[in-house]
Formats: sequence, C-alpha cells, structure tokens
Amino acid sequence: MKRAGRLLLATVPLLAAAAAYFALPEPADTADARADAKAEASVSQQAPPPGLAAPDKKESAQRIVSSAENSTLDWRSTYAYIEDIGDGQGYTAGLIGFCTGTHDLLVLVERYTVDHPDNLLARYLPALREVDGTDSHQGLDGFTAAWRKEASVAAFRKAQDAERDRVYFDPAVRLAEHDGLGTLGQFVYYDAMIMHGPGTSPGSFHDLRERAMAGADTPAEGGSERSYLDLFLDIRRHAMKSKNAHRDTTRIDTAQRKFLHEGNFNLDTPLEWKVYGDTYNLP
Repeated sequence: MKRAGRLLLATVPLLAAAAAYFALPEPADTADARADAKAEASVSQQAPPPGLAAPDKKESAQRIVSSAENSTLDWRSTYAYIEDIGDGQGYTAGLIGFCTGTHDLLVLVERYTVDHPDNLLARYLPALREVDGTDSHQGLDGFTAAWRKEASVAAFRKAQDAERDRVYFDPAVRLAEHDGLGTLGQFVYYDAMIMHGPGTSPGSFHDLRERAMAGADTPAEGGSERSYLDLFLDIRRHAMKSKNAHRDTTRIDTAQRKFLHEGNFNLDTPLEWKVYGDTYNLP
C-alpha cells in the first residue's frame, strides 16, 4: 500500500505558532494533562503484541506442526528423524522436514559445517550438492546414521532451530504481519511455508499467497481476515490434493480450519485438533 506524502512546507506556520505558545508558562493542570497525553501517545506507538513470535505461541506452533509432520507433540524429539517418505524429495529429516532434494538440508549442513568443520555430515557435502533438486540417494550411504548421531550434538540441534527460524518461521510471520494477519494467520502461513517451500514456483508458498490475494483482500487491504484465510486454506488444500504424498489434508480440515471457524484468531489455548485421525490437545 502507498503512504500519503506529507506537505512539509505547510507545517512551517504551525511550528512557529507552536514555538510561541510553548514559550508561555502554562498552568499546572494543563502541564499534567499534557504529560498524560504524551504518555498515552508513547504507549500507542509501542510495537503491537508479537503474535506467533511470543514464546508461548511459538511453542504452540512447533507442537501443532510436529503433530502433522511427525505425529507427536514433542517436537524436540524430532531432531534425529530421517527417512525417505516417497514424495520425490529424497530424505526428509529433522524437526521441520529439511529435504535432500529441496536445497534446505544442504544449506543447513553447509552453514553448520562453517562453525563445526569436523561434524559427521561434512563429508557428505559433495554428494548432497549432487543430489540437490532430486530424490537420489547417490553417495549418501551411511548418511541417515550420521544424521541421527549428529542430532545428539547440542550445536546441531541449535543449528536446526536457527535454520527453521531463518528460512521458514521469521519470513512467514513477517509476511503475515504485512498482510494484517493475527496469530492464527501467521501460523497458517508458517505451516504452509514448511510444507510447500518458500519459493515462487507453482504450488510453492508464494504462489499460494499470490493466488489467495488475487481472490480476496487481505486485512491490510481492508478485507475480512476470516474470508481471506478461508480462501488461502482452500487454495492450499487443492495444492496438497494434487500430490499423492500430501493428499491427507487433515492438518487443514480438522486443525487450522477448525481454529478459524471457532474464531480463535489469537491461537489461544486450550486447543484441540485432529491430524491423520489422531486427537491432540494443548491445555
């Protein structure tokens, strides 16, 4: 959205008048009122609540994502997870499903190796570069065992957290805030970015967002938050149904859509949802 320009020249007489006014002594009650107004203005200019970035909301987000990605609320137990789930993206690994075929796993290992060159995964970097963009396991013999062992290292777990935030969580929250979305909308973006990737190709997160924005105004554009999110979830659901590995859309149907229809835009607990037929609760 465009910001209206300010006519600075028109403020000059006002500034001069204000200078003359404040040069005069003012009654004590006027000074008190002015101090109160200044305090209120200061409060109104403070940053809004952090939404999904608030520690308790972020914890809820990780647990809800983990219920869909790993069928557990204990997301911290998933650092060592690794398998090929047959979705054409090679090995899927770690707390949010970094993939050998989608570049994010390669970047994670590259960045981690800069500070920890002797890690168990470093020797697989040439092979990871070769298989990037494919579902191939060529040159990755022993990689799954190395990943599981390296996941016992605190620094590697921290690296996974940092890459999750840098590539997925922080960009999703920023974009959702830009679109005028609250905590639930920020989570909807985050979960979509994890599954569909942050790229711009058809079926990626940015493609889904652009299609939703073409069909409904965001809250930042004056639209209804409920209507916009309903459309975004419709578009995302269709994208999931188009791929065999993601045809189960319960993470939308009986989780995110449920929160939306309950009007829980702040993602407040208690929460109850279902994924793959299993029921989860956050008290």
